[in-house]
Amino acid sequence: MTMKVDIFARNLELDDRIKDYVTKKASKLDRYLNDVEQVKVDLEYLKSARSATDRYISQITVRGKRALLRVEERSDELTAAFDQTIDKMQRKLERYKGKHYHGRGDGRSVVEVIALPEKDENEEPLSVISRRKTFDLIPMSEAEALEQMKLLGHDNFFIFFNAETDTISVLYRRRDETYGLIEPKVR
Repeated sequence: MTMKVDIFARNLELDDRIKDYVTKKASKLDRYLNDVEQVKVDLEYLKSARSATDRYISQITVRGKRALLRVEERSDELTAAFDQTIDKMQRKLERYKGKHYHGRGDGRSVVEVIALPEKDENEEPLSVISRRKTFDLIPMSEAEALEQMKLLGHDNFFIFFNAETDTISVLYRRRDETYGLIEPKVR
């Protein structure tokens, strides 16, 4: 089976050396999982990153018959970000293959094999949410929200109170450089 490797660059130019390097390494991912049909590599330069070590972003999406796996890494160099992403994807493919293709063999569940730690009554549970942020919503139209999003430099998304529909909406940038709008609906 032939595997397709697609490379997309955003805010940077790729020379043939980088393209060959990425294609060569990404085409080896089918060693870890036989039914890989497509590997999509997104490479991006983010000028407005908070840290200089997060300027280059590499994201790999692997699509197979029964799997869709995605990983992302950031670094101060393009090849370093890509190498970290490849390593992470290889580990993820190994885990996926182990979970879906190799069984325990003895018929026991994970709960039976691993002893669960006892909970301390006084111990406070760890929260998954590491940061909370609050802000004021000003009613505005979709066009005003798009303009505000560009003025603030929010590249990915913008939350606003839609004055036309009286709901909270999310405006987001799509990969094809167009915009999308999420309008929640309560059942």
